Amino acid sequence: MVPGKPRDRRLAASRYRLKKRKIMTTTPPAPSPPAADSRRTLRLSALLRRPVTDSGGESLGRLSDVVVRLRGSDYPLVIGGVVEVGGRQIFVPIDQVSSFDGDVLKLTSAKLDLRHFERREGEVLLRADVLGHRLIDVENARLVRAGDLELARDRDEWVLSGVDTRRHPRRLFGLLAPGPAEDNHPLRDWHDFEWLIGHQGSALLRGPFARIRRLKPAQIADLLENASKDEETEILGRVHADPELEADVFEELDEDLATRLLGARTDEEIAEVLSRMRADDAADTIAELPQRRRQPVLDLLPPGQRTKVLTLMGFNATSAGGLMGVDFIAVPSMIAVSGALAKVRESTSLQPEALTSVHAIDHSGGLSGVARLVTLVQSDPATTLIDVCDTDPVRVGPDTDVVDVAVLMTDYNLITIPVVDDDRHLLGVITVDDVLEVTLPDDWRRREAAEPPDARRGESR
Repeated sequence: MVPGKPRDRRLAASRYRLKKRKIMTTTPPAPSPPAADSRRTLRLSALLRRPVTDSGGESLGRLSDVVVRLRGSDYPLVIGGVVEVGGRQIFVPIDQVSSFDGDVLKLTSAKLDLRHFERREGEVLLRADVLGHRLIDVENARLVRAGDLELARDRDEWVLSGVDTRRHPRRLFGLLAPGPAEDNHPLRDWHDFEWLIGHQGSALLRGPFARIRRLKPAQIADLLENASKDEETEILGRVHADPELEADVFEELDEDLATRLLGARTDEEIAEVLSRMRADDAADTIAELPQRRRQPVLDLLPPGQRTKVLTLMGFNATSAGGLMGVDFIAVPSMIAVSGALAKVRESTSLQPEALTSVHAIDHSGGLSGVARLVTLVQSDPATTLIDVCDTDPVRVGPDTDVVDVAVLMTDYNLITIPVVDDDRHLLGVITVDDVLEVTLPDDWRRREAAEPPDARRGESR
């Protein structure tokens, strides 16, 4: 942010606006749960610490963990358990257990691999990695803790199928110990969550199916602002696979957090993110970097983006010039309405807020008028653009105070307002969300966003 510019430019209301870029969703539709008549379920908390015996019934130890293997978008498959035998943690394949949901886990084979258990790529330990750890509740865009897990059997397979996110007050030997009433509590489907387990091998396999990409950039930014440093690393790892989404997320982040996260990257990595951001957000971000890193990062930006950023950094942050965006639609004033609409259709990289108005420019580059998009849609396509424009539009200079800008936009019910120089040349455009961001109270981030009236539709009461 340019020195003196109000902090926290992101607006709670605008955090959920439709961004100019699309979120890449690579998650295939979740498979349907097994049919009820063929499905048996088991709580992980009820399974842990169960005795394990050999085929003759002699005690070997107790089950300390359950191992699942990732299968893309399908439910994770239970492949075995980790058993504590004489102080060693050994792996027991599930096909060597006579009854996985019995009171005692009895082995069917006399052979047992006594080598110390080592996790392989794509394997997740349900107790060590998931139980009691935080998950991303994708449906509600928040971080929750896994209080218990559900395993389900469908035909010959056991899978991880559900999550219980309630608090469990009672514990036994450090493990969850739910009471009878808790066992009847409904669990939610595993596909509603994205886990954060910090295991690189598993993370690589989960990348193409990361459900976090269903979320809007502002929602992911909210998650990051409430995450631990380890969780930040994993969330950003999921986002980094989609560079456009990553740039959108950094635009939405609190500036202090964005600076800290970017500060841990190389100059080249920072420039790569900033090159995909809106120029005004990129200018704010560069201004927040340590002085010694600003110029190297600027030098690495693409020429077009660098020019825009340097232009914006030259204005006072509390003025219209410091608030405006430099991406807008400006076309010759004598073009037909159909041509102006074609220009709107072609401008897929502009933020939607900047596409609500089209600016007519005369032969010398001066602003001749402004036409709202709805006016263009409702006009005869053959009509000349200037004939449907407001030829004396409300406009401000780059030195206009942001409060005066807000007053003008309120008085005239404007969605955008052009910024012009003394010769009426168009310098940039201010959108209503930009104004709201700097006129909200300083503590707006501490408020919870209001839920829509149907947010809890379908939940059991």
